[in-house]
Amino acid sequence: MERALNYFEGRWTAGAGPAGACINPANGEVAAQFSEATLAEALPAIDAARVAFDSGIWPRSPRLRESVLLEFAANLAARAPEIERWLVTLNGKLAREAKGEIATAVSELRFYAGLARNLWGRVAEIDNGCFSQINREPAGVAAVIVPWNAPVILLIRSLAPALAAGCTVVIKAAHQTSLVNQLTLECLTRISSLPADVICSFTESGAAIGRAISQSPHIDVISFTGSSTTGKRIAADAAGTLKRLSLELGGKAPAIVLPDAPLATTIPALVAGALPMAGQQCTAIARVLMHEDRFDETARALAERLATLKLGPGHEPTSQLGPLIDLANRDRVDRLAQDAANHGKVWLQGGVPSGPLSRGAFISPTLVEVADLNSHYIQDELFGPVLVIERYRDQSEAVMRANATRYGLAASVWTGDRAAGQSLARELKAGTVWMNAHNKLFPEAETGGYRESGYGRLHGVEGLNDFLSTKHVYWENAAFGEFAKAKA
Repeated sequence: MERALNYFEGRWTAGAGPAGACINPANGEVAAQFSEATLAEALPAIDAARVAFDSGIWPRSPRLRESVLLEFAANLAARAPEIERWLVTLNGKLAREAKGEIATAVSELRFYAGLARNLWGRVAEIDNGCFSQINREPAGVAAVIVPWNAPVILLIRSLAPALAAGCTVVIKAAHQTSLVNQLTLECLTRISSLPADVICSFTESGAAIGRAISQSPHIDVISFTGSSTTGKRIAADAAGTLKRLSLELGGKAPAIVLPDAPLATTIPALVAGALPMAGQQCTAIARVLMHEDRFDETARALAERLATLKLGPGHEPTSQLGPLIDLANRDRVDRLAQDAANHGKVWLQGGVPSGPLSRGAFISPTLVEVADLNSHYIQDELFGPVLVIERYRDQSEAVMRANATRYGLAASVWTGDRAAGQSLARELKAGTVWMNAHNKLFPEAETGGYRESGYGRLHGVEGLNDFLSTKHVYWENAAFGEFAKAKA
């Protein structure tokens, strides 16, 4: 059986910790193992990353960084079919989703390879003979804490800018998809020109290494993707060292459907936006806000579309909705589905299927109409195929309802009126607003959250900012002349 390893001291090793099980969520069977890292292994590796940054060539070699990132991209593209298979097996997502994830990661690496040699500062003559030079320098040792729901791209979108900036990197991988993490990183660690200790990677099912990363004075930046609850713990643990944090946290993305939206094209797009990875994506549509004049018509069409989705393992071409990550999450979402009638009108009742699929973490979609803005169906991230629909009377109420949660990661507006869509986009408290689309994510455009969806930005040119520091260097030409005379 394949066993995921940890990477430190320049090699992949099982280390001192015990083996744990990686479960195939489509059938509940053990598909691989992971090596539980120990704190005693992680702490020296963090120290080594510090030394590699302070004394090594990596932070001062932009052309080397570009070359390594391009080779990383080429290696990842070459191994894509193998990694896709394991991503489907351990994560449960559909094969087309796995394929798209890895293709996006390759694109991300190439994008930041291009930026690695373009970290420009500036020089200004402040006064006659007086100059200020602004340098952009790598921030130091960066830690990347990777979740299980999109383990390739959520690793690469932080790792690529960190490496491009010149940081050394400590990685903590999710144990559920640890083998995917290893296969992805092997595309980097096998590059002969990569200097020693530029990266290390650990897997743990607990939080000891994660807390050590948060508290370590040797870590300068943490990039974390995950729940708002965990993000707050990281922020609290990191407060003692005042390290920089980039946090992409939970979401409760609303989709506002204006009355002029054509249902024939809007409904399929809403379903696709709500159920990537079976709804286990922080930017996924969680709430659909519909005008009262077309509410019933839209709700029926949405329920009918959701009811047609075929559940099945991700590797089967006919599958349209894969499993959740594990049985515990399936049962949690099933409880939400069964309790939905106590919170509003259920337009489509979901649940655990019978037959062979019952052995896996499958659950069919639920569609529930909720009016109470205080309901946890509206306020909390459910992370599964439970979709909430809400009525609004006018655009002012639509904006009020859309902004009525503590989250602000993403939203979308559906209309044939571009001016109306742009007006709503200005009013929505979300880091990304799509018009007539959802979940359009790519390397060139920054994403990130407002409020409890976190801070910092990922992707794009701004994605480098969390891994760069700005230094001001000042001089006066006259002073050099005076020093030269004094020396003579």
